Amino acid sequence: MKKYTILFISIILLICNCQNLKTGSDEEGKILNDQILESATISNGSGMEVKVINYGGIITSIKVPDKNGNFDDVVLGFDKMEDYLGEHPYFGALIGRYGNRIAKGIFQIDGKIYQLAQNNNANHLHGGIKGFDKVYWDILKRKTDDGQQIILQYESRDMEEGYPGDLSIIVKYTVTEDNQLKIEYKASTTKKTIVNLTNHSYFNLEGKSQNTILDHKLTLNANEFSPIDISLIPNGILQNVAGTPFDFTREKSIGKDILLEDEQLKFGGGYDHNFVLNKDKELSLAARVFEPTSGRIMEVFTTEPGIQFYSGNFLDGTLKGKDRIAYQYRSGFCLETQHFPNSPNQPNFPTTILHPEEIYESTTIYKFSVLKKGP
Repeated sequence: MKKYTILFISIILLICNCQNLKTGSDEEGKILNDQILESATISNGSGMEVKVINYGGIITSIKVPDKNGNFDDVVLGFDKMEDYLGEHPYFGALIGRYGNRIAKGIFQIDGKIYQLAQNNNANHLHGGIKGFDKVYWDILKRKTDDGQQIILQYESRDMEEGYPGDLSIIVKYTVTEDNQLKIEYKASTTKKTIVNLTNHSYFNLEGKSQNTILDHKLTLNANEFSPIDISLIPNGILQNVAGTPFDFTREKSIGKDILLEDEQLKFGGGYDHNFVLNKDKELSLAARVFEPTSGRIMEVFTTEPGIQFYSGNFLDGTLKGKDRIAYQYRSGFCLETQHFPNSPNQPNFPTTILHPEEIYESTTIYKFSVLKKGP
């Protein structure tokens, strides 16, 4: 079965190589830590532009227009590629093998206990000490019928960061002509394992701004969320959002209820929770964000069952990013499409187990537009 799984992934990569695919980068490769750090840029005819580096598969820039047609970068990060090699809160990174938290870093498969790194206090977070955000991916660029595309490929070896099975991963970033950034994930394994891949971009739709994201207006297609304990681990119960600060079923500003006396807001330091999407497995609308000053709108579509809304609670001004802007408290937000945190230890949550005879597939789209006449 191992040979067939690897062959399947190889065929996908071969097909990609046959269609105007090119290696190399838009910026000259820099040799750092005995690896070549490269970047690639994709764009469309309207001027939308996305830049990605091979380290961590990190999205370093997304440039989209505002209501006046002015382009700006709407994701947090750094001006220099090499700055991403230092410590930062997963700016723009591909996350795996398991996005979000696993309680005490422990899970079981068929009665066998696996111990992962406890890199977030007592818990495991975002794949461990050296997750997919800290490895070098093979990076390729091509043109497709849907638009320009970047393809990233990585082979995660058996027991890397404590996870069983050789895992072959391909991630595709595509910029379409209608200002969509489409992210497609595929993976296969040689042993039964757990997989939960996502992207950890921080957005501020006002652009390169020192302002907070509290005036951004958010809608989430979620009637339930996952309450957490003090260590940010879901307690296994799905709670209705009605009558709570977590009700974003109708548009409201992120800051409207964030300072309320609420135990869940206290535990998360604000919003840092999984929302249970009102959907089946098909690609559907999960979230919509509107920023009044710029008129920018971002819609998030996904095949995933959940989305982690994080309100930038751990940003504290110590990191200086693009144009030397200090990223202050709540100056960016994340909408990470995902399976639920700690799913391997919660049998009532959607499973994250991947079998050798299966192919992991997931799609998320960030679509950008503008509202020119106000909210």
